[in-house]
Amino acid sequence: MMFPDTGPRVLGLPPGVDFPERLVDGLLARAPRPEHLARATVFLNTARMRRRVQEAFAARGALLLPRLRLIAELADDPVLTGMGKPMSALGRRLEVAVLIDRLLQAEPSLAPRSALFDLADSLSTLMDEMRGEGVSPQKISSLDVSGHSAHWARAQRFMALAAEFFEDDTRPDAEARQRLAVQALIAGWRAALPEGPVIIAGSTGSRGTTALLMQAVARLPQGAVVLPGFDFDLPAQVWDRMDDALTYEAHPQFRIGMLLKVLGLQAADVQPWVAANAPSAARNRLISLSLRPAPVTDQWISEGAALGDLVQATKDLTLVEAASPRQEAMAVALVLRGAVEAGQRACLISPDRDLTRRVAATLDRWGIRPDDSAGQPLQQSAPGRLLRMTANAMGRALSTDQVLALLKHPLTHSGERGEHLRLTRNMELHLRRHGPAFPESGFLRAWSAMQPDTGAADWGIAIGKVLEALAGIQAMPLPQMVQRHRALTEVLARGPLVQEGSGGLWEKEPGAEARAAMDELQEEAPAGFVLSPVDYAQMLGRVMARREVRSAVTPDKRVEILGSQEARIQGADVVVLGGLNEGSWPETPAADPWLNRRLRRDAGLLLPERKAGLAAHDYQMAVAAPRVVLTRAHRNAEAETVPSRWVNRLTNLMAGLPANGGDVALKAMRARGTDILDQVALLEAAVPLPTAARPSPRPPIAARPKRLSITAIETLVTDPYAIYARHVLRLNALNPLRPEADFRLRGEMVHEVLETFLRHDPLPPDPEDAAELLMQITDRVLQENVPWPVARAEWRGRMQRIALPFASATLRRDSVPVVLEEKAALVLDGLDFTLTGKPDRIDMLPDGTLQVIDYKAGSVPSKADMQTHRKQLHLAAVMALEGAFQGIGPRVASRIAYQSMAPDLKTEEADLTENDIRQTLDELRQLIAAYQDRAKGFTARRAAMKEKRTGDYDHLSRLGEWTIAAPASPEDVG
Repeated sequence: MMFPDTGPRVLGLPPGVDFPERLVDGLLARAPRPEHLARATVFLNTARMRRRVQEAFAARGALLLPRLRLIAELADDPVLTGMGKPMSALGRRLEVAVLIDRLLQAEPSLAPRSALFDLADSLSTLMDEMRGEGVSPQKISSLDVSGHSAHWARAQRFMALAAEFFEDDTRPDAEARQRLAVQALIAGWRAALPEGPVIIAGSTGSRGTTALLMQAVARLPQGAVVLPGFDFDLPAQVWDRMDDALTYEAHPQFRIGMLLKVLGLQAADVQPWVAANAPSAARNRLISLSLRPAPVTDQWISEGAALGDLVQATKDLTLVEAASPRQEAMAVALVLRGAVEAGQRACLISPDRDLTRRVAATLDRWGIRPDDSAGQPLQQSAPGRLLRMTANAMGRALSTDQVLALLKHPLTHSGERGEHLRLTRNMELHLRRHGPAFPESGFLRAWSAMQPDTGAADWGIAIGKVLEALAGIQAMPLPQMVQRHRALTEVLARGPLVQEGSGGLWEKEPGAEARAAMDELQEEAPAGFVLSPVDYAQMLGRVMARREVRSAVTPDKRVEILGSQEARIQGADVVVLGGLNEGSWPETPAADPWLNRRLRRDAGLLLPERKAGLAAHDYQMAVAAPRVVLTRAHRNAEAETVPSRWVNRLTNLMAGLPANGGDVALKAMRARGTDILDQVALLEAAVPLPTAARPSPRPPIAARPKRLSITAIETLVTDPYAIYARHVLRLNALNPLRPEADFRLRGEMVHEVLETFLRHDPLPPDPEDAAELLMQITDRVLQENVPWPVARAEWRGRMQRIALPFASATLRRDSVPVVLEEKAALVLDGLDFTLTGKPDRIDMLPDGTLQVIDYKAGSVPSKADMQTHRKQLHLAAVMALEGAFQGIGPRVASRIAYQSMAPDLKTEEADLTENDIRQTLDELRQLIAAYQDRAKGFTARRAAMKEKRTGDYDHLSRLGEWTIAAPASPEDVG
């Protein structure tokens, strides 16, 4: 007999011990002969736990092993549950979504349709919990909500939908089958006792179904429950109060206390599984006291003195308080790397997936690939991203950046990517320079037909057909939507010109997982569930988010990254507990749209604090390891963070026990953490590099520009380096990848409208008719050039406000437009230089002189700016005086004006004389002559008017390594 005493039988192991190793020790010690061990059945809670137990047995040589089963595998046992296939979690959620969709169609006021899948997910989760805890829909419907807000009454309308999923003829899902299997197994034991010992190890009974099985096993004549992380230091008076769920639910030992209560046991009845000493019994006592519930923290004072020397108890405990998540990840990676170099096993335990991914990326720089239990989220893998991108493209016109993202995806056209990528690059350059903002099939056909490359036309037609098919998808039943989405994604992956296959879409581990996800979605999709493309894309994102991809690359077994629930199975020498901030560890309970805390308690469901209690138990086990490093960041990407409640409790308890050396021990913990952060600072220290001087390149005379516009002359005065970069190096700034309704486009639209309006001959004599004409032109220009409805509406409103004032002012004007957006050129004799210009408008005044006008969509420059550096209109006057504009001959421009296209039509004017114009011409000739001297350099920001203004070539000139106060550094180039 393995257990000579009578039951119920519950045993435990303290926090900090290597649970799988000690479990095997106890099994071997209790099996007098090898065949006794072979008759035993051991139920474990996770596959990783089973693997660790198998490794522990293998390390002890050849043995007859017990049957090692997972509790979750009971649902797959056909003897217990029948031969039928269970309803998948996805299938159940889709069935719930169908019912909620019908309810929302009948009563739209209950909730917005955008919340459909959120409601289906949360309601399905509630149903799983009801099955796990044995709560019937009748119990929920009988809850008294009369004293609560109308919200809870509305919630019951949705929860009534769950009742039909609890009927006997309903196809059971995994949770229902698990409970049926446990009940069938227990009934079988009642009919005939199992032949050998039955042991449940590693579970705390956090779920109702598991707790039911544990109770049955503990009562078997040869049954036992082995608890992980049992707190043998917790006083009896604390155990006695564990029945108060509202107070003790968040305590790490609460679920164990509930199990003992159901079995009629006291904490003193729990015996050690084996005589196993924790790495630091003194630290375990400190942690146990720090985790007492808030109502009994007065025990810190009464029991704190008995903790002994806290400096010795915490000598292997380190507290790292980093400034940022990046610094925290670097610190964790350094600790793990140091453990590997010392020949120790190390692990990071954290529920913060952002932190664990940062740590894994940092370890990769040293060639260390940790064994990450979570793997990579499917939605972040290459197949997952492509599937989500094509789903988001359905039923909509794609912008330039979205089209290019699809075409540049590493799986797109994965058969022959060379020619595809070259055509994509050429098309990107065209789109950046010329548009359109929303490339569609017509553009692709037209553009590709003009390319000289063989096969380019066929490529453009094929890509255009795929985009057209994606954009043409409308609402349809989910099975057809999945099939259509899958087919179009495969076409993109293999290449539209390839007739068969799916390229690399379904290859390797990410592809296999993505295919399994799509297969499951296709199989479980309800035929009558009609979804729009937007709803489908939202649903697909949720499906992808629930799946992980495990890499086939063999990881380094010395370093593990585990979730918080796996703390009980680690046997590492160095354990890092990362992300110890409120909201991360413990995680903030999700909002429950169905039941508040009191209704949950009345129904017999778990309180929101249950997750905090489970996380506290994980923390209590992990923090008891041989060497422990606690890490947190003072702030995240958004705001300051709050330390985890467990860190707060520990530091407050230690700081309040100076007689035990608690304050000294706390300082030592932080000092050890500071040493690690100092190493991070050394690792992150920037390598000193020589800073660049303020550039002033001096290219050969032959390479210098021989032709500049009047606006470029302004740039030559203020930032000559920009002229050098554009006209000598021929570097042109690309437009943004995503075209937007920006200020530049608005200015172009305003100029085109005004030019078209002023060219209309004759203008209607009535101001209101003229304003109406102006708005008709505006509508046409907006429709042709501005594809964004919101921008069109806003800009039309702006033009509407100025239409009548502008039309009235135009009709009252005593001048006649003689030049409208006309290109002209002026050759400067003796300098081999041509000045070009295209003024917005030049009017002939009654006295025969000219007025040069420039329209501004924004504010107009001040008179001071016009006198110092805004010489655009002055130079246009020079060109007019020299006869550069056809049809008007050499004439003096007596007035220049900037006019704002705002309702007040604010105008900034300046009068000119012929002498003023000729002086400007002389200054221009001096400027050009100066830059035709090899000794003259193109100095960066030589006379910048606004230091904070960003330029297209600031990165090239390495602005920031020098300031505008720094002297120029001339250098011959070319």
